[in-house]
Amino acid sequence: MNFTITSLEDDKRPVYITGNFNKWDPRDSQFELKEIAKNTYSIDIDDKTLPENIEYKFTRGGWENVEIDRFGNITPNRKTIKAESKTTDTVEKWRINWGPFKKEFFPIVEIISEKFFIPQLNRTRKIWALLPYNYHNTDKTYPVLYLQDAQNLFNEGSAYGNWEIDKKMSILAEYGRGDVIIIAIENGSEDRIKEYVLDYNSITENAEGKKYIRFLADTLKPYVDSVYRTKPEREFTGIGGSSLGGLISIYSGFLYPEVYSKLMIFSPSLWVNPENNFPQMNFKNPYNIKVYMYGGEQEGSQMTERIERFEKTMEGWEDSHSLQFDFKISINPEGKHQEFFWSQEFPRAMEWLYYNTTEDPKELAKKAEIIRSETTEI
Repeated sequence: MNFTITSLEDDKRPVYITGNFNKWDPRDSQFELKEIAKNTYSIDIDDKTLPENIEYKFTRGGWENVEIDRFGNITPNRKTIKAESKTTDTVEKWRINWGPFKKEFFPIVEIISEKFFIPQLNRTRKIWALLPYNYHNTDKTYPVLYLQDAQNLFNEGSAYGNWEIDKKMSILAEYGRGDVIIIAIENGSEDRIKEYVLDYNSITENAEGKKYIRFLADTLKPYVDSVYRTKPEREFTGIGGSSLGGLISIYSGFLYPEVYSKLMIFSPSLWVNPENNFPQMNFKNPYNIKVYMYGGEQEGSQMTERIERFEKTMEGWEDSHSLQFDFKISINPEGKHQEFFWSQEFPRAMEWLYYNTTEDPKELAKKAEIIRSETTEI
């Protein structure tokens, strides 16, 4: 069967087709189209690989670069039947790195405190809450994700750029995947290294990681649960960060498995603990832990090798303890140790950690359409 498209935008990125015939993989090299004329692309797909009723979309190599309509809206899945033997489509516009971002879906950003007191460390810290865009119009309760290094998560002016989690949450909300509260904790600046490592794996004198971890679990989380409409159970609670922030999030999950069930770990500083001798959990009860771990091959310090070794170590724990890890390892061949790449990965990690990623994309499109109509009514 032949699929041919014309792009109304002049865009040099390669074009892929994805659908219910390749598990909706948006960058499957077997399904890359060839340019047969300026902005016109085509592919012939063996009928044996296609179902009778075909659903599909076109991408520029990822869901962050998927086709959209000329207004920047989500487009429904395209449909055809194998008996047609040929389709001809037009793509009006493409997402670029998840954009455009719609203001009406942006999370509500609240400052919990400019100087939230940390009794375990006898110092204060600025902390934000990012609430779903419609938080004040519902009575729903929400899962929570605690993220380190708030300065680099969404605020403009960061020296290293930022994850743009406010923008990325707006995209997730547009797809019906934005029902998560994010608590962003500012790092301690000159105290950052001390707070993000543990005493027995210290790269600095007077490491304070254990105290910081206790603050998150014993002080901050109870406060958040008392102020916001959260789902406080571990099944709905995650923690994450990048670099040393990813490392302290691993420690947090392992020292407090009764608190966290989801770990979002980007480019973790595993070199601090090359033997992976992490503190073992309290195994009085079995725990299931979801771990989304990302690394870039251009990061140096054997990043990807250390991630693979970490996964194998944790699998060894499964054999010796009543424990189940659910790993998702994402490696970017072009990835560097930078906020830009963590920003790109963030929506994928949120999707996998907090939602059923096997859901049929056509159902997502239906949900998105409902959300848009509700937003219009509001």
